[in-house]
Amino acid sequence: MQISGSIALVTGANRGLGREFATQLLARGATKVYATARSAGKVDIPGAEVLPLDITDPDSVAAAARAASDVTLLINNAGISTGANLVSGDLDLLRREMDTHFWGTLRMIRAFAPSLSGGAILNVLSALSWFAYDGAGGYGAAKAAEWNLTNGVRLELATQKTLVTALHLGAADTDMMAWYEGPKTAPATVVAAALDGIEQNRLEVVADEWSATVKASLADDPSRFYTSI
Repeated sequence: MQISGSIALVTGANRGLGREFATQLLARGATKVYATARSAGKVDIPGAEVLPLDITDPDSVAAAARAASDVTLLINNAGISTGANLVSGDLDLLRREMDTHFWGTLRMIRAFAPSLSGGAILNVLSALSWFAYDGAGGYGAAKAAEWNLTNGVRLELATQKTLVTALHLGAADTDMMAWYEGPKTAPATVVAAALDGIEQNRLEVVADEWSATVKASLADDPSRFYTSI
């Protein structure tokens, strides 16, 4: 899969990683980049074609698929973080997390799969796909579901030669993580690693040391990991 000459669609392109994806895709020679967001007026990326898109709304997804039927590279980046925990959190907030990260991502893949034969999908996941954190129970559960979704659709789309790549990262220096005071990776670094991974036909991109550490812990007794964080 080559970025140059591709026709890409990026969800959640109004800020953070999504804006960086759209910008770098254009810089790498993508023929066209659809930059989408629920509030399309907030997207300001020179050279991009802006589309309104709410991935939790079936009608909005269907309209985007009709308007962008030539897409060869789908970047599923749109996401939310409500801060809701599983036992104590508001169930409506937990549903929003799952509606966005799992059902929204799946809805996008189902809508765009027909145009992606020989193309690629990148799902922006998280180190929280692999561990739980107090204060992000809903987010982590939704990202874990999205991770397995990614593995499942990869198998289903293999016959049409669609590359499906998972991007895992810890904290990136975006608005969503503005509250976090620990080390954060620059969005440009994360996006460059992800796009390099697509061009290398990689099934998974682990963008930072924290994500690599969490992944390595999965083969060990979980008590060792959870007593160390």
